[in-house]
Amino acid sequence: MAIGFLEILSIVFGWVYFFAWSLSFYPQSLLSWSRKSTSGSTVDFPFLNSLGFFAYFVSNLVFFYSPLIREQYDRRHEGLAPTVHINDIWFAGHGFLLSVITASQYFLPHVWGFRPSHGSKPSRFIMGVFSGCIIGVVFIVLVVLRSPHRNSVDGDVVRSSWVWLDATYAISYVKLVVTLIKYTPQVIVNYKNKSTVGWSISQILLDFAGGVLSITQQGIDSYLQGDWSGITGNPVKFALGNVSMMYDAVFVTQHYVLYPGGKEKAAETDSLLGRQPEDEERRIS
Repeated sequence: MAIGFLEILSIVFGWVYFFAWSLSFYPQSLLSWSRKSTSGSTVDFPFLNSLGFFAYFVSNLVFFYSPLIREQYDRRHEGLAPTVHINDIWFAGHGFLLSVITASQYFLPHVWGFRPSHGSKPSRFIMGVFSGCIIGVVFIVLVVLRSPHRNSVDGDVVRSSWVWLDATYAISYVKLVVTLIKYTPQVIVNYKNKSTVGWSISQILLDFAGGVLSITQQGIDSYLQGDWSGITGNPVKFALGNVSMMYDAVFVTQHYVLYPGGKEKAAETDSLLGRQPEDEERRIS
């Protein structure tokens, strides 16, 4: 009975965190739309996020649909299959699309009817990371193209030579790099402004909830299987899953503890709900 309950709980947590993470892409763009401004936030986050989710989308597509990549993965990992599912592809594609839409609010404010604001151009640091990721992937692809064994599916060759699987890995690692640093510019902006007005806390709360449920599901599944290799066998993936949650904790602290800004945030909430301050005053009176 207990095992059955945990299996159901794992499924429920899986769906809830999937929807929480999917919904987390909307609050920032909706908040900017309601304020008709992107002030208080920076384009660095959606700009870098667009690259990360594009890389994630492409690598998931290849891992899921390419017979060659799946066979090379099988040879290198002793008969295992890539742990990519169709929902991973949909999630990555959805994340890329929403990140591009959010970034366009900074790059094309006149199209959205927004007021010009600071932070609408990527910082030099983020541009360097963006360029570095692309250069790194191109370099690995060129190395693979020069390898005479790039299309091999022989186990010994795949484990010791450059093959197309390595190029796919290079693309997927872009998401790793992006996740590690994409929040940093906004943390700094909030610190300099001594405010989080303009930066949606709703997306952070959804992201944090999704992260907690994802890790909990991972723990439940490992317990049910009697095998903790899903965590201990891939510490990088497990650590990466916690990076966003650590940043989320920083944003929550900034928003609710360090820079509460009650009046400004109340007005921001009214704007997001489509309610004007004078409407609220009229309702109270």
